[in-house]
Amino acid sequence: MARSTITPVEILHRWQAGERPIAPDFDRLALWELADDVRARAFGITPDNVADVVRCKTDLFFSLLDEHHTFPLKPTVFLETLWNLWLPLAMQLSAAKQSLNRPLIQGILGVQGTGKTTLCQVLRLILGKLGYSTVSLSLDDLYKTYADRQQLQKADPRLIWRGPPGTHDIDLAIAVLDKLRASQTHNLAAVDNPKLDALQPDLINKNIEIPRFDKSAYGGAGDRSQPEIISGADIVLFEGWFVGVNPVVDAKLNEFLAAAPFPISTESDCQFARDMNAKLHNYLPLWNRLDRLMVLYPQDYRLSQVWRNQAEREMMATGKSGMSEAEINRFVEYFWKALHPELFIKSMLEGDRVDLVIEILGDRTVGKIRRAIDLKLSD
Repeated sequence: MARSTITPVEILHRWQAGERPIAPDFDRLALWELADDVRARAFGITPDNVADVVRCKTDLFFSLLDEHHTFPLKPTVFLETLWNLWLPLAMQLSAAKQSLNRPLIQGILGVQGTGKTTLCQVLRLILGKLGYSTVSLSLDDLYKTYADRQQLQKADPRLIWRGPPGTHDIDLAIAVLDKLRASQTHNLAAVDNPKLDALQPDLINKNIEIPRFDKSAYGGAGDRSQPEIISGADIVLFEGWFVGVNPVVDAKLNEFLAAAPFPISTESDCQFARDMNAKLHNYLPLWNRLDRLMVLYPQDYRLSQVWRNQAEREMMATGKSGMSEAEINRFVEYFWKALHPELFIKSMLEGDRVDLVIEILGDRTVGKIRRAIDLKLSD
């Protein structure tokens, strides 16, 4: 095969097989970076800096080769996803962190099955190669205790599952994020602000309790488990199915509900949606702690139901117990009734809080990567 006909992914395959980079490889990869101008804008890649970007991504690529088996993704799409999304996103977070004098709080919004946990796992590994300590925090870790949620359900029998707005300990969440924002690991504190030790000694090397939640407790109802103890973090990855989601105005919500979007079909469904929207106001002080917000955006929100069924079948194939397809469908539809993705996530993309939108295709691979402003312009 002539060198000029080799595709960028084939270059990465050659590197993975043990070949060393040659000059034409860098030229080809630079052209690839700029060919998708929407993705290039999303990651701030320009003709002036593309050579440096490719060199940095190449260095990171080789630093990760010995650990590629730990990446939770099929080999057929591993290299392309690594190069197009994971590496430049980690570099973008690194640059954003360097512009702050404190840890960066990155919000990650995505409905069920969009890969929030996987993304956090990969970013933690890559950011570690860049010298950053990273902690992942899920909205699921911030549920109220089992006892408190039992009282909630008595007060509002519609809260049959944990997860909707109102089932989280917002005060705890704010306290944890504030402690993390005030923390700084010792080594990187010296790099970012040499005077920090002298000015704020009480913020250095203080233990911080990161809440963790055991979903198996109380027969699957779940309860808090022992917290994870850390001394601080440079970057916080805060993910969840409605992280960063703002309430919509009543007129817009009522117009949406009037169309009876599936699975909202009764007046009680509509009232549940109104009540959940109202509870989002309580989360706004928490969302204000976010420095950035990205959205993992499925081609069709109904894919989350398909993905959940696939995951359940795979789990049951290993001998574990699980829910039936009908039970899963009711479970997922319950969350659609609470905060319908067609309204709430699309409303977020129309606002000014979202920095990055990552399209998730039906096979759970990554599609288009763009800034929210470019998504609005394309509409």
